[in-house]
Amino acid sequence: MKILAFSDLHCDHRRAANLVTLSAEADLVLGAGDFASCHRGLKSTIAALAAIETPTVIVPGNNETESALRAAAAGWEAATVLQASSVTLDGVEIFGLGAGIPTTPWDWSFDIEEPEAARLLAACPNQALLVLHSPPFGHVDCSTAGAHLGSKAILEAIERTAPRLAVCGHIHESWHTKSMIGETPVYNLGPDGTWLEL
Repeated sequence: MKILAFSDLHCDHRRAANLVTLSAEADLVLGAGDFASCHRGLKSTIAALAAIETPTVIVPGNNETESALRAAAAGWEAATVLQASSVTLDGVEIFGLGAGIPTTPWDWSFDIEEPEAARLLAACPNQALLVLHSPPFGHVDCSTAGAHLGSKAILEAIERTAPRLAVCGHIHESWHTKSMIGETPVYNLGPDGTWLEL
């Protein structure tokens, strides 16, 4: 399965148009959150992506809420919004969890605290494809200062369920980086589109 995955568009319609073009070569498209910027521009960014006809799975970032993303994507026939839930496409089980985890310093941010994230991740099936907004702690999560900003609940879920693949975004300084947790490859994507095979 050929996968096109991206994160953190933040209202960049030029990059959205490029993703639409690239998606014609993909079997599956994954969008790991932050389509908007501080809750602005979500509808127009999703509208720009809605020309994607390839099956697509998206999760909310911390710049848009789950309900706003569901409303914006309601007319995008190829897209499935996941939040602490799963879907099976072409025999592949995909589990999604968006939002900022752990909580961010910004009062406008759509965040989930670590204990709640651990509760939500309890539903994650074994060996699924995992679509996240936030990275796991200690992996693809470094700030410019070298601090690890990822989620311990996500790390524990990956260690427990051994996903076939995990993708995320959120920490811009770690875009285009890869790590391994056991046998699970973990990618922090960025907005340009990353090609992956499953």
